[in-house]
Amino acid sequence: MTSDPARSAPVAPPEPAPIRTAVAGFGLSGSVFHAPLIAANPAFFLDVIATSDAGRKAAGAAAYPSARIVDTPAAILELAGGLDLLVLGTPPATHYPLAKAALEAGLDVVVDKPFTVRSAEGQELMELAARLGRVLTVFQNRRWDGDFLTVRALLESGVLGTVTRFESRFERWAPNVTKAWKAAATPDDGGGVLFDLGTHLLDQALELFGPAAVIHAELAARRPGERADDDVFVALRHDSGVTSHLSMNLLCAQQGPRYRLLGSEGGFTKHGVDPQEPYLAAGGSPLDADYGVEDREWAGLLGRDGHLDRLPTERGAYPEFYRILAEKIIDGGTSSALPLPVDPAGPVEVLKLIEKARELAA
Repeated sequence: MTSDPARSAPVAPPEPAPIRTAVAGFGLSGSVFHAPLIAANPAFFLDVIATSDAGRKAAGAAAYPSARIVDTPAAILELAGGLDLLVLGTPPATHYPLAKAALEAGLDVVVDKPFTVRSAEGQELMELAARLGRVLTVFQNRRWDGDFLTVRALLESGVLGTVTRFESRFERWAPNVTKAWKAAATPDDGGGVLFDLGTHLLDQALELFGPAAVIHAELAARRPGERADDDVFVALRHDSGVTSHLSMNLLCAQQGPRYRLLGSEGGFTKHGVDPQEPYLAAGGSPLDADYGVEDREWAGLLGRDGHLDRLPTERGAYPEFYRILAEKIIDGGTSSALPLPVDPAGPVEVLKLIEKARELAA
């Protein structure tokens, strides 16, 4: 008796259903970062967008016609039974209560940086997510900046020898506070450049060189009407022996190097800023062939033995965040073999450094 090939052929497992996703907030965070990255990944379906701004509602409906547009994050929580994931791109003071409510409603959660305003709140959310068996992560997207990936690879190569100093800057010319919530926000609300750009710089320093303590901090408010800080310098001493000098300034008419590393065998200097944010803001797609590719003229300089060599910048990779997240959620979020894109424990350590910096500066 011959077998039927159609009966004996292996059957491919069904494709998992898309992760039903809601984005709360459709300002810079929601419209430039989260929504385009989610829409570009077939593992996700952008189901709901929450914004109360009429212009942003229209923009969201035009860009994502299959998404429902609601007024508030609370309206998303009312739909939690038909959703899988909530992405919070709302002001920092809302992160803790909204993330807590979403986890308790049975949703997995992505929280934009800063994770929370206080480290104790972040720790509480981590414990809650673990107790409920939910996925909780933080959108520290600049771990996938092309220049950061270049620095990481350079360190792994060992060509700099023993690194002694790491300098990292985010400096911009933004003399006016343009967002209403930022104009009103104090440090208690998560306002200021230390919570904003500083969160990235601190996170990157810890990722590269490990645990650290704040040894010096300077915080100032230079712009008229600034209620928090817009000019900050923080020095860290890492347990590994490296000293990090981190600068963030929103009233800077001439920017310094984005990175400068000094080691026993060489040094590296890099100017310019990763191109992914402006590319997405201009309407580009993460699926474009030239997405994340930096112009060659911005290549960093590697100095060794008195010679300077151009070191091309690696391609930026923000989509990696959602690729890793999709694998984690589809797996059920329980396998320790599959990592989170960002373990919230790291951002909690960043918040502790921010708290210490404010204490020293005061």
